[in-house]
Amino acid sequence: YYIFSFVLALDADVKNENLSSVQQLGVEMTVRYGKYLNLLKEDAENGLCVVLMSCEKFLKQQQRTVESSLCCLREPCAGYDWFASSMFLIMSGEGERTLTFLQRFSRLLVSAFLWLPRLHLSMQLPVTTVESGIHPIYFCSAHHIEMLLKAELPLVFSAFHMSGFTPSQVCLLWITQCFWNYMDWSEICHYIALCIFLGPDYQIYLCISVFRHLQQDILKHTEA
Repeated sequence: YYIFSFVLALDADVKNENLSSVQQLGVEMTVRYGKYLNLLKEDAENGLCVVLMSCEKFLKQQQRTVESSLCCLREPCAGYDWFASSMFLIMSGEGERTLTFLQRFSRLLVSAFLWLPRLHLSMQLPVTTVESGIHPIYFCSAHHIEMLLKAELPLVFSAFHMSGFTPSQVCLLWITQCFWNYMDWSEICHYIALCIFLGPDYQIYLCISVFRHLQQDILKHTEA
């Protein structure tokens, strides 16, 4: 259902493409983080740009045209691609290996849950879903996270309810950013590996585990 053909792009195919200001900022952050982890070399920025532009170029092939007043539906790219950037770091800055992996990974159902830009404006989704501007991850993973949180950690669930802020909003941010800025790099790699090898439901279990780990802090802030 979610399978699509992904073609590797050469530099010549994307040299005339431009990254948005948000993407450029994301590239700078990714390269800086990669160098901090000793995963990237000095010239890694160009390679990452090629990867991102290649992904955007070929994801467009699976996008439908939608007339909408929603800002998120006016652009072919839904923000910065944190998953592709994560894979670029995992591949130690080798663009060709990154694109080869993404090509094969896109054939798996789990790619719809980890690589969120995959389903942005996707023709594989019902028109009503696309027009809503709500990513399926919100009413799939995030919905089940709230159900499990209510059953497993009722105090945490109540704390969110009292604050007027839903756990699904927090989880959507975590998942969209591949837990960047929330977990250490080794833990991010474990998260990606768990979901790929054991299934996308482990995305839900991991979020519940994080809430359990943060339970005391959440309750303390609620009391304050």
